[in-house]
Parts: sequence; structure tokens; C-alpha cells
Amino acid sequence: MALALALGVLTCILTLIAGHPFVYWLRRLGVGKQVRSDGPSTHTEKVGTPTMGGLLFCVSSVIVTGIATVTQYQSSGRSILLPVCVLFASAALGAIDDRLTLIGKKSEGITARFKMAWLIIIATAAALALWHPALLGLDTIFIPTIPGLVHIPPYVYLPLAILAIVGTANSVNLTDGLDSLAGWTAFVAFVAYGIIAHLQRQDFLVTFCFIVAGGIAAFLWFNAHPAQIFMGDTGSLSLGATLAVVALMTGHILLLPLIGFVFVAEAVSVIAQVLYFKITGGKRLFRMAPLHHHFELIGWSETHVTQRFWLVSVLAAMLGVALALI
Repeated sequence: MALALALGVLTCILTLIAGHPFVYWLRRLGVGKQVRSDGPSTHTEKVGTPTMGGLLFCVSSVIVTGIATVTQYQSSGRSILLPVCVLFASAALGAIDDRLTLIGKKSEGITARFKMAWLIIIATAAALALWHPALLGLDTIFIPTIPGLVHIPPYVYLPLAILAIVGTANSVNLTDGLDSLAGWTAFVAFVAYGIIAHLQRQDFLVTFCFIVAGGIAAFLWFNAHPAQIFMGDTGSLSLGATLAVVALMTGHILLLPLIGFVFVAEAVSVIAQVLYFKITGGKRLFRMAPLHHHFELIGWSETHVTQRFWLVSVLAAMLGVALALI
């Protein structure tokens, strides 16, 4: 645990050092983000803010994790290759989408179907790696309040794993709409699962969680309101998909909706808004979805929404860790 915490701080420091030239480089490239025309009027000032900031913490996390694995864990830490590969693959997918949504581009990004198809491919590969006996061989989960592991058949485990990875990636993506919001909630979730992994003595997974948390912490330095940089799909898709893989590796996937409560609330608000709109013939359940925009439109400032959602995520994560201790 001590090493994991130290590596998390080291990752944060290294990412902070790289952050200023990275932001300057993105500005020179003109990597400015477009903003939804139907969004809150206060968001027009965000137009042109550099995006693809997820590269900042993804690259630093992969590098530090690789060094830690080679020098400390060797063969026992090879399973950490899975979340690292998922982090890299989903970040690459997000980066392609971000690159196509820049100011001055006619394209609005890759299509939703294309993005979903590739997310499913990544999730399927990860699920097979988790389940396959020759690889990680995981086919168990913890059910809160029930002692011990519960074995589940592959026809249940594989769809559950795929759904968790794809669903979490999209949920974090939806949450990434305000300065620091997705970053803070993801930071809390990775710390919570780092603690759970520590309880299970999965030292390599503990280290990975705190390394990613350290990278996110450095990113938040530049993403604090008013943001100098956005994480974009590069960051949100990679954080969501990787968080789900970490949850599956601990076996506490059923705690993910609680520990990631804000992510779930954001996704559910979008689904509910669409269904209500279709059922009622054009009426809206919320003033705007995802949920954080609804609170903005009823009068909360951006910083109020972010801080209050962050507090909810902290309390939800505390309860999730408590259930893991039972």
C-alpha cells in the first residue's frame, strides 16, 4: 500500500510537470473543442478550450505502471496488462473521436454506432481475457452481505462483463460535461477500488488504481474551473472502461453502480429523458440531460454542481467500501 501511494504521488508530480508544455502544445495545434449549441448559455465561453486532455493522464499512467510492473511485480503483475491495454485501446478510440470534433472540422465525430461497435469489441476482448482459464480465469463475483465468492457460468459472466465495460465507458462520457466533474468522480472511484484491492492483497491492482488516481489528480489541476483543458472522449471512455475492468478484477462488480453512483445517475437521466420525451409526445422530464445540465438550468452554478456531485460520489464510495468489508 505504501508503494502504491508513493507511485500515485509520483505519477501526479510527473504529470503536473508535463502538463504545462502539453497544454501549450495543444493550443499551438489548435485542438479546440466545440460546444453544444443547445447547451447552457454559460458554456459558450468554453468554445476553443483544448481537448484530448485524457492523453495526459493515460500516457503517464501507462508509463509508471509499466515501470512498476517490471521492477516490482514481474510475473505476478502480468495481469495488470489487461487494464493497461483497455486504457490504451479505449483512449485511442476516444482520441479519434476528439480529433474529428475540433473547431473548423465539418465532421461531428465518429458515429455513435461506430463508437459503440468498437467499445463492444474492446469490452468483449477484455471479458474473454478475464474469464478464460488460460488467462485470468475469473468467473466469480462478490455479492454484498453474502460471505465468500459466488461462481457464475460464462453465459452470465461474459455478458455482465461486456455490459459493465461498455455501460461505464458511456456513463463517464456523459458525466464529462462540466469542469472537473468527470475527473473528480473518477478519482474517487479509482481510490475506492484501490482500497478494495488492498483488502484482497492484489498489490499490483492497488498500485494501478493509485497510479491512475495520481494521473487524474494532476489533470484536475488544469481542468479546475475555468478549465484550461478538457479530457474529451480520450479520457472519459478510457477511465470508464478501465474502471469497470478493475471492478471485475476485484470481483466487486455489483458495487460499481454504487461507487460510480454519479455516473449511473447521469446515464439514467439521459435514458429517462429520451423515453419520457417519446412517451409524452415531446415533453421533457428534466430541463436538460444529462443531469448536471438540469441543475445548471434551475440556477446552480457550475462549481456548485461539480462540488455537490463530488460530495455525493465520496459518500457513495464510502458506502461501497463499507459493503466490501462485510
